[in-house]
Amino acid sequence: MSTKSLLLAAWLGCLAGTAPAALDWPEFRGPAGNGCVTNPLPLTWSEQQNIRWKTPIHGRGWSSPVIGEGRVWLTTANEAGTELSALCLDQGTGRVVHDLKLFTVEKPQGAHKFNTYASPSPALEAGRVYVTFGSPGTACLESRTGRVLWQRRDLECNHLRGAGSSPILYRHLLILHFDGTDQQYVVALDKLTGQTVWKTPRSIDYKDLRSDGRPESDGDFRKSFATPTVAQIDGQPVLISQGAKAVYAYQPDNGKELWRVEERSSHSASSRPVYGLGLIFCQTGWSTGELLALSPGQPGEVIDANTPDAGRQLKVVWQSKRNVPRKPGLLWVNDLIFTMDDGGIASCLNALTGEAYWRERVGGNHSASPLAANGRVYFFSEEGTATVVGADRTFKVLAENRLADGFMASPAVAGRALFLRTRSHVYRVEDPGQ
Repeated sequence: MSTKSLLLAAWLGCLAGTAPAALDWPEFRGPAGNGCVTNPLPLTWSEQQNIRWKTPIHGRGWSSPVIGEGRVWLTTANEAGTELSALCLDQGTGRVVHDLKLFTVEKPQGAHKFNTYASPSPALEAGRVYVTFGSPGTACLESRTGRVLWQRRDLECNHLRGAGSSPILYRHLLILHFDGTDQQYVVALDKLTGQTVWKTPRSIDYKDLRSDGRPESDGDFRKSFATPTVAQIDGQPVLISQGAKAVYAYQPDNGKELWRVEERSSHSASSRPVYGLGLIFCQTGWSTGELLALSPGQPGEVIDANTPDAGRQLKVVWQSKRNVPRKPGLLWVNDLIFTMDDGGIASCLNALTGEAYWRERVGGNHSASPLAANGRVYFFSEEGTATVVGADRTFKVLAENRLADGFMASPAVAGRALFLRTRSHVYRVEDPGQ
């Protein structure tokens, strides 16, 4: 297929994934799982401008909102991690509809200062919302009443620094990652009952060594915080799942591993892979983190991303080590890749070659994933600045906006409105003149 045909297919797929629906933003990074929509969104806002409502949120949590059926859902926890809650807001007014304490934890695991006890985002479908806090518990709620339909508290691992991976829905399954220091696996639950349909341990042979060769004793190199995605590859659904030191492909219906690409110099991958133009784009995490563009593998293949042999070169189409994000996800827009590294440097790359069109310092520190909408890219900093640039090969700042308390959670969209969670509030940002 030609590049032009691939771009046309990608654009049509984006349109299909963002068509108006009762579920506006059903999971982490939106309807297509890639942070890309075509909605016309506000360009400028502040605490005094284009704010339709602002609702305070108790506790502490970095989970992103999910939106559908006129409701906004998110999770939160108290500072100690002993009380874990789900919140539901009215989409039109910001009024708190449900404030549900789901789990009480007697002895919480630790959480890094950059993490919280409520960082995984919910997943939403008609009539149901699914929330997880990792090992402390996973639950399915009736979205209208908030009634608990089922719970699981027996899916465990030692997160060490807190959970981060968000659940996704695929057909009749709820799929979750548990990549801890003690055990690492992917599990699929029957979404109606919560019962386990399949559970697949990570297959990589872990070697707990730091980049300088010294032993690594606390298990950090076994952890991952990434959210999986299901891509249609050669007409077949493939679960692209990033664990510690490897990107895996599984059959989503039964959990069978198809292939994997190993990248052993990194750990604690935190973003969600993106599939487009026949390539899988992913960030490998901490240490010597890289941005990889991978050609899908064949059944049974194990590729070492750091070994320059012919087989590896066929699968690792390109890789970049400059200004690669550790926490913020990436954006694929037409034939471009946009990134924002943790230290405030934004980049625009050729999606097919990895060539950089520009790298520019936007400023601030960044944990939230960016958003692409209607020819624009939105970046959200921990200091509260939202920088809007053109989604183009030429760098151009279109606007800079600021809200109090800063962004750790990634944005959500419904219609022409942005739903932004800061450290203390959720905002509905909308331009009444649009």
